Amino acid sequence: MTLFKQLTSASIAVILASGVAFAPASQASDDRPDHFKGKPSKNLEQALDNLREYNKKLAEVLNGELTPQKMGEIHQLTYTLEVALQRLETEVDDLQDVLEEVHKGSEHMDFDKVKKNGKQYLQTSGKIVD
Repeated sequence: MTLFKQLTSASIAVILASGVAFAPASQASDDRPDHFKGKPSKNLEQALDNLREYNKKLAEVLNGELTPQKMGEIHQLTYTLEVALQRLETEVDDLQDVLEEVHKGSEHMDFDKVKKNGKQYLQTSGKIVD
């Protein structure tokens, strides 16, 4: 008997109302189709704001017993969190490049390069750690 035949019509209604869809195990990878759009994170500041806001929302939903409706909410929230983390990863990669320029500049006593890139590094990293 298939999974759908085993479910009652009430169970199916709850699942569909929550926005959770069944997908074959082979679609569990990153090539799964997007059915919700995450809130955009066009820059580091927006990504950090989205992380703060949506982490708070996730914590609120996780507080207490999980229900099919809450699972649907969590599913939707994760799209924005994934977008924000992807932006953060891009920004950190760029930040590593800037820090590498500071490092190389210090090896070659390139005072201007170190000052310029050091300021850029501190300004950007300060948004993450301050």
